[in-house]
Amino acid sequence: MAEFTFNWNLALVGLYGLLGWLVTRTIYRLYFHPLHKIPGPRLAAATHIVEFYYDVVKGGKYIWEIERMHAKYGPIVRINPRQIHINDPEFYEQIYAGSKSTRDKDTSYPPRLSASLSVISTIPHNHHRLRRSVMNRFFSKQSVVNLEPIIQDKTDKLADHFEAAHQRGTVLKMEYAFSALTADVITHYCYGTSYRYLEDQFPENDLRDAFGGLFLLNHILYFFPPVSKFLNNVPPKVMQFIDPKSSVMAFVRGRLYKQSVETLQQPKVTSNKQRETIFDALLDPSLPPSEKTVERLTEEGFILLGAGSETTANTMALAAYHLTKNKLVLEKLRAELKQVMPSPKSSPCWSDLEQLPYLTAVINETLRLAIGGSWRLPRVSPNEALVYENYVIPAGTPMITASYFVHMNPIIFPNPEKFDPDRWIRAHESGERLSRFIVSFSKGTRQCIGINMAYAELYLVIARIVRQFDLELCETTEENVRFARDYVVPHAENGPWSVKARIIKVIEE
Repeated sequence: MAEFTFNWNLALVGLYGLLGWLVTRTIYRLYFHPLHKIPGPRLAAATHIVEFYYDVVKGGKYIWEIERMHAKYGPIVRINPRQIHINDPEFYEQIYAGSKSTRDKDTSYPPRLSASLSVISTIPHNHHRLRRSVMNRFFSKQSVVNLEPIIQDKTDKLADHFEAAHQRGTVLKMEYAFSALTADVITHYCYGTSYRYLEDQFPENDLRDAFGGLFLLNHILYFFPPVSKFLNNVPPKVMQFIDPKSSVMAFVRGRLYKQSVETLQQPKVTSNKQRETIFDALLDPSLPPSEKTVERLTEEGFILLGAGSETTANTMALAAYHLTKNKLVLEKLRAELKQVMPSPKSSPCWSDLEQLPYLTAVINETLRLAIGGSWRLPRVSPNEALVYENYVIPAGTPMITASYFVHMNPIIFPNPEKFDPDRWIRAHESGERLSRFIVSFSKGTRQCIGINMAYAELYLVIARIVRQFDLELCETTEENVRFARDYVVPHAENGPWSVKARIIKVIEE
């Protein structure tokens, strides 16, 4: 057998070559890169080390380092070698632009959701428009109005659970309770059958735990994209052995995969009695065959479930927290609701509730403090350079304004940490359109497609809970709902937002 001899000279050549490449790349990024004139820390401009340290090592903390960068360098900063962040709400609609402008997503985005074939992960502007076009009518306002009976039915079931919890003196995790409702609504509407979280799992909800686990991996998936493909290919039974909570995600994917196969194999039934599902919409004849694959249908269904349940549930839980803490606001809102809800179990329609100014103010203020998605959502202008103040932003640059920086802007929202629904009443009376600064659902051509459904759920559910129940917070303080870490959605310092409450009264009239 020939003896192996390690070639130290060759190893040194390789090492020197690597060091030379790193030095050359650093010099390029600092002095010759198209973004080299954008202010910011030199280490962040040269490498991803700063971003990795704060988001992966320290755990979802880079957003606060970006806040410190803005305090030091101004409203535009370079947060890594490729991306810039702009802290200016007035410039938001330039980044997240409407139909007159072309905006791609950044290539770093798809792996973070483990669903690269979905609309939300589609990078090119025109490809996104093609995919979204067949879904728009499914989530139009009129379609959601037709969905109201389903939302009302799920709200009735949730109210029944609250009444039972009152009788037993049970402490409820409000975010889990609301997540069960939103998950049942989205599955009933999109898949044609409810996943029955309100019936079968209440008050717990393993789906919420599963999405929570995926969100915690967000920063890992950003820096190590192959992990996403690995997780998608792990069999459910293996995942059950590794992590029982995360295995729920694999089982949900398997269920959606089976439904996608069935939809592709059976001819479409055009019947007034059989309502169209999202899978039927995704098989629109105008789409090319490449868009009608089992994998794509599965991933689209998966993303709709996560997007349609978790952020809305968090907002409802935050509303429960603030209304329970602010009795004057609660009583003022309850008095207004009696105009359209003479009985606590009345079922006003969404359009009537939208006309109530104080309910609208409460929902807007809760959306503002809930942030929506806390993660950074880069947009790219592929063909056109933009100008911000004295800085030219070259075409192809990933640009970001995180929703937190809009919602917590102290000039637009004085005392931004305070829950103050009356700020919306004052703005309306002075003719100020403050709602344009609510960016929970983003804006432009890639605005959240489920915005109408989310608003309908917020109006119908919050109205019912406020009108029928009095709550008492249990083991819940402001720290439990303070935004401290960014894991797709806001997290507290010690974990996901959590609101625990006891039903202390069921209002009869």
